[in-house]
Amino acid sequence: MRNRGKSLVFALTASVIGAGIAQAETVRMGTEGAYAPFNFVAENGDIKGFDIDIGNAICAEMKVECEWSKHDWGGIIPALKSGKFDVMAASMAITEARMEQVNFSDPYYFNTMRFAALKDLGLTDATPDSLEGMIIGTQSGSVAVKVLQQYFPDNEIKLYPKLGEAFLDMESGRLDLVLESKFAIGDWMKDGVDCCEFVGEDFLLDGTIGTGMAFRKEDTDLQARVNAALAAIIENGTYDEIRARYFDFDIMGQPKAVSALYGN
Repeated sequence: MRNRGKSLVFALTASVIGAGIAQAETVRMGTEGAYAPFNFVAENGDIKGFDIDIGNAICAEMKVECEWSKHDWGGIIPALKSGKFDVMAASMAITEARMEQVNFSDPYYFNTMRFAALKDLGLTDATPDSLEGMIIGTQSGSVAVKVLQQYFPDNEIKLYPKLGEAFLDMESGRLDLVLESKFAIGDWMKDGVDCCEFVGEDFLLDGTIGTGMAFRKEDTDLQARVNAALAAIIENGTYDEIRARYFDFDIMGQPKAVSALYGN
């Protein structure tokens, strides 16, 4: 399907001479499809989740059609840069390193990170001292990897291509803890998972501005249009209606930076 869709840069249906503004019938949206509740594949094969609902609302506000495709997380930035889709809506944290490769929209939520631990461990805190000797898992390529490497260098760290694989190892007792998005972990635990519980405090990676949609560097017009549409759906209440489908708490509040918890 994604091969039939034309890039926004080339599939122009209207333009305003002198303003350099163009609209397309279709904007190709890329996501991962393995990060519930933000993006996942439903039983019928459709891509669902918070990212998708927000992306569709933005497309509706821009009066264009979204065309979705899913891509492995480890190669999702190269896929965007090579033109396989136009906008990445995959719950990607905005970081300085990533901004060297792509442009981002304004934040559409703050994806706080938190540890989840096996209940049998009886942990109440999550510090390098309290987690000494424990095995911690997370998804390869996520911002959690940097946190673990910097602040928990003496722990055994296991990395997984998909976050769901780390969750399976937690349920089977092969991991002591997982560090990832509080929302993704909470969604996993609410589905009848009784092995694990949150420990420690919420935090953001230093330098993380929030979670944004990503664009190729040259697609600044598309970036501006998406930002305007995002602001509009926040203002008219559409954003909050979508948020309430998934979370019963504010997801735009900004928590502490990780260095405030663990030191520089």
